[in-house]
Amino acid sequence: MVLPHDTILDVGKLSVSYRSDTGYVDAVRNISFSLGREKLGIVGESGSGKSTVGRALLRLLPTARITADRLDFQGQPLLELSEKQMLDIRGRRMSMILQDPKFSLNPIRRVGDQVAEAYLIHFKCSKAEARAKAMSMLEAVQIRDPQRVYDLYPHEVSGGMGQRIMIAMMLLTDPDVVIADEPTSALDVTVRLQVLGILDDLVSQRGIGLIMISHDLNLVRNFCDRVLIMYAGQVVESLKASEMESARHPYTQGLLAAQPRIGGSRAPLSVLDRKPEWEIPLEGAA
Repeated sequence: MVLPHDTILDVGKLSVSYRSDTGYVDAVRNISFSLGREKLGIVGESGSGKSTVGRALLRLLPTARITADRLDFQGQPLLELSEKQMLDIRGRRMSMILQDPKFSLNPIRRVGDQVAEAYLIHFKCSKAEARAKAMSMLEAVQIRDPQRVYDLYPHEVSGGMGQRIMIAMMLLTDPDVVIADEPTSALDVTVRLQVLGILDDLVSQRGIGLIMISHDLNLVRNFCDRVLIMYAGQVVESLKASEMESARHPYTQGLLAAQPRIGGSRAPLSVLDRKPEWEIPLEGAA
């Protein structure tokens, strides 16, 4: 398989299973995709396996069974690396922005120290240098008066500012891949657009490959370059974000039809009538 020269991540038939009382239960089955320096959306309902894929890429599922034909990050087979080797990648070259800063930031530590810590862990430098890097990154995510914000505790910042702090923390080490798991779901519409704008600018400027995990079709359609549609742990369709309206799979079509539209019909919205055959992806979906 010949990949484009700018491919950062190559995933082939990734499967994730969790142990149960009766054996292993598949949560993700045969996911395949590649990621370049672009914005890739992964969309589906809750429970479709989106977040499991993101965590599996970073090997953050210690109790799960993860298998893949390929799970290569810039030529390195992630499943063959030791945990010590993964520590050099996780947070340094691949990072993850989680959904809600209230649960991601340590409530008893100042936010600036937590951002600076991300740099101290991966680079040999003084605390003063790490602080300067953190201040610069807080400014890059458009936080006014970063000097003041640096010394605040998580409960003293708003949800939007907390998410910007998380973005600063995850981008401080100049990673090659950023996995954003519902990074704007806890924010109001205005702040959401601001945060997405910041992410878009930083990804474009730094040449990062971004995986945006979301259940919001409108968000990924307007923000991402490509979209993977997940259902029941599988990718059922893959298409350009700009071509969402031309989706072929009935599940994707059902998701689109279930969205309310300004100025649209006042008739009741469609409800998905799930079919067993939907669990079989269309040819070439991945």
